[in-house]
Amino acid sequence: MLHAPRRALVFLGTALWTLAGSVAAQHDILIRGGRVLDGSGNPWRTADVAIDGDRIVAVGDLGDAQAQRVIDARGLYVSPGFIDVHSHAASGLSGQSLSHGRPLLAQGIATVVINPDGGGSTDLERQRLSLEEHGLGVNVAQLVPHGSVRRAVLQMSDRAPTEDELEAMREIVRRGMQAGAFGLSSGLYYAPGSYSETAEVVELAKVVSSFGGVYSSHIRDEADYNVGLIAAVDEVIQIAREAKLPGVVSHVKALGPRVWGFSAAIVARIERARADGIQVYTDQYPYEASGTSISGALVPRWAQVGGRLRDRLADPNERARLRRDILENLDRRGGAARLSFTRHAADPTVEGRTIQSVADERGLEAADLVLDLIGSGGAGLVSFNMDEADIATLMRQPWTMTSSDGGLTRMGSGVPHPRYYGTFPRKIRKYVVEEQVVGLADAIRSMTSLPAAVFNIEARGVVEPRAFADLTIFDLEAVRDLATYDAPHQLSEGMVYVLINGKIALDKGRFAEDLSGRVLRRR
Repeated sequence: MLHAPRRALVFLGTALWTLAGSVAAQHDILIRGGRVLDGSGNPWRTADVAIDGDRIVAVGDLGDAQAQRVIDARGLYVSPGFIDVHSHAASGLSGQSLSHGRPLLAQGIATVVINPDGGGSTDLERQRLSLEEHGLGVNVAQLVPHGSVRRAVLQMSDRAPTEDELEAMREIVRRGMQAGAFGLSSGLYYAPGSYSETAEVVELAKVVSSFGGVYSSHIRDEADYNVGLIAAVDEVIQIAREAKLPGVVSHVKALGPRVWGFSAAIVARIERARADGIQVYTDQYPYEASGTSISGALVPRWAQVGGRLRDRLADPNERARLRRDILENLDRRGGAARLSFTRHAADPTVEGRTIQSVADERGLEAADLVLDLIGSGGAGLVSFNMDEADIATLMRQPWTMTSSDGGLTRMGSGVPHPRYYGTFPRKIRKYVVEEQVVGLADAIRSMTSLPAAVFNIEARGVVEPRAFADLTIFDLEAVRDLATYDAPHQLSEGMVYVLINGKIALDKGRFAEDLSGRVLRRR
């Protein structure tokens, strides 16, 4: 603890530093007269923001301060750059054609957290070099992916690791955290993560905890596939409690008519855990449809053990068993008319159409069409399976962050989920402005300071002196998502300026050629 004289000196030094920034004759960038939402959840206030280098140096009435570039933000909102805590953009950002991340910038996103759902690279240093090779339009924070760690040691085996194998897994996680990862992600719903027991995940999460990291999970069940939705939420709470680290129920939802209304039980479980001192959070995308692969949605995990799905498709008895389970999984998601194809490399004619419509056209039962498509290379799906009342209940919680669960794809490639292009503007337009499910300041907090605090992303997610100058300046009346399920390849509108590390990346609809994003390291 600082003694009183020392505290006084620190306070005086901070005050002089801020004052010096506010009265400096020349700044790099000066944002004038915007409605500043600082990320804390406080209502907006009119203020100027001065930037030198990659940092904010002053916020307030900056009088006669000048700058090389002055942005007139009167009537606009000035917010921290948005942080997407569940992003599949890693592969796109690693390629030269998509490293700019323009669909992300158009949403106001400044930072993405990658390697979610337990998937992605286990060699984070190599992944970092790949991301940096062509430059980055946005910042990137890495997670260590549990499923990939397990696959590296156990491949697709459905068994617990030996002590030596568990230690090998711990070592991969340890190296990832030493490389600057912000935590561990899991996809306990997907193979091979689904083959793990809770104790295994706890042991790996303990390694992450020793580095001050977080645990984020696509939970084991979002419906009633296996343990059930509520038990799967309880598992995250158990891991957070036993490993002593923050736990995140990622892209939280009640998936399918069988569990609609369960959002209240999710809230009760998390509130009880938090009352007991366990740090539990959620993140959520603002859509009524989820998106995954046809195997992830409809193929039972027993059929994927050992990587032998194709062999089982060829065996008449196992194919019949697989068909029965696919019928059950179609029912869980509300039927074949609720699932649309986003991509299929071998048969692109199905993209954008429902399983039911394609099956009817071909004179097939829906389950038989699914079996045929799995055998010819699989497919991506959008699944319309959430209830708006559950979305609203979960969105209102102060521990719910905003995420996309989206990625990056070439314009015109397939029919991806519109969340690739519209997540953050959609939450503002639909759930703040139109339906008033949450207030604007709370929505911005869920996109900025809350994820920065949960994931311990230092000096981001706020508008205050010394924070990195990741900023989104938007016109509330103009903010809207244009991406639809039928026509998803459309950039969002209303983000007038986006700054990444003190550089203007989006300037009234024009994207900068120079890329100023970084791969961040946990400190």
